[in-house]
Parts: sequence; C-alpha cells; structure tokens
Amino acid sequence: MNFEDRQKSDSYLKAKKRVDEIKGFYMHLIVYILVNLFISISIIIGNLNSGESLADILSSFGVYSVWLFWGIGIFFHAIGVLKTNVFFGKKWEERKIKQYMGEDKEQSKKLLN
Repeated sequence: MNFEDRQKSDSYLKAKKRVDEIKGFYMHLIVYILVNLFISISIIIGNLNSGESLADILSSFGVYSVWLFWGIGIFFHAIGVLKTNVFFGKKWEERKIKQYMGEDKEQSKKLLN
C-alpha cells in the first residue's frame, strides 16, 4: 500500500467514524423523543384516570422531569458530536491568542524602554 492509498484509507476511516458518531447522536435523539413521549403520555393518562384535572397534570413537574434531565445529556452529546463548542469556539480562541500576543508585545516594548 503506497502513501496515497494509505492517506485515502485513513481519511475514509476518519470520515466513517465521524458519520457513525453523528448517526449515534441522531439515534439517541430519536430514542429520547419516543421514550419521553411514552412516559409523559402514560403519566397524563394515569393521572386523568385517577381524577386529576388536565391543568393540574400539565403543571406538574413530574410530566417534564425526565425530558429536562435527559435533555441535559442530549445537549452535551450534541456538543461533543456536532463539534459545536458553545462556550469556547474557534473565534474565541483566536481572539484570546491575539490578545495575549498583543499583551506580550506591549510588555516587551516596556522592558526595552
């Protein structure tokens, strides 16, 4: 196997791994939606059968709690897989590098004077 074939093979493996990660995230998202719909509908129907009003049921935290806590996990999974760093993106890194380089340059000028 020559260098070019090896490079294509490495590139293919990286791309395949990336596609598998994204596919895994979307499967996680689908399971999240389906399972939470089932849980919420079950809670709502069960509480309606026990005599609670729909307004009371829909204002209950129990209906939304799994959505919320599992949703936090989905959020971090999305950040990891989709490479969208919400907190420290590339533009932020570039700005900070330029800032620190400018500060170093200013300190060097002061030391030389």
